[in-house]
Amino acid sequence: MLKALLALLIVSLITHSCSSIDCPVQTTVALKCGITDAEGNEAKLTDTLWVWTQRADGNDTLLLNRGVGLSSFSLPISYSHPEDMLILFTGSPYTTWTLDTLWLQKNDIPHFESVDCAAHFFHQLTAVRSTHDGIDTVYINHSRVDYDQRHTHLKIQFKSHD
Repeated sequence: MLKALLALLIVSLITHSCSSIDCPVQTTVALKCGITDAEGNEAKLTDTLWVWTQRADGNDTLLLNRGVGLSSFSLPISYSHPEDMLILFTGSPYTTWTLDTLWLQKNDIPHFESVDCAAHFFHQLTAVRSTHDGIDTVYINHSRVDYDQRHTHLKIQFKSHD
C-alpha cells in the first residue's frame, strides 16, 4: 500500500510539473510614447495626431488615427528592421498642420518562454531623432521595450502654438 501511494505521488508530481507552463497573459510588446510640456511634465496634446509607418512590403500603414487629448499612446514596433520610421501628422482646423518624421533605432531581441508559448521580440532602443516642424524635443526615457507597459519609452514635446 505504501509503495502504491509513493508511486502515485511520484507520477502526480512528474505530470503536474510538465503541464504547469505559465505563458504570460499580457503579451503585447509596444512602444509607449508620453506627451510632455517644456519642463518634462506630463501634458495633453491639444491637436489631433495621426501616426503612419512603412511596412516591410513598402506600403504605408496607419498606426494611430485621430488621437485627440492624448497624454500618451502606444505603437507597435517592427522586428525585422534595425530602424523604424514613423510619420507624425498633427494639427487642427484652428492651428497649423505639421508633419514630422521620427527615426527610432533599436536592437531586436528574440524572447522565448516555452514551446507552448508564442515567441515574441523585445527591443532595446539605442537612438531616436526627428524633424522639428511640430516636434520640439524627443528623447528615450526607458530603453527596454517588453511586455511591461508601465514604462514610458519615449517622451515627446510638441511645439506650442502660442
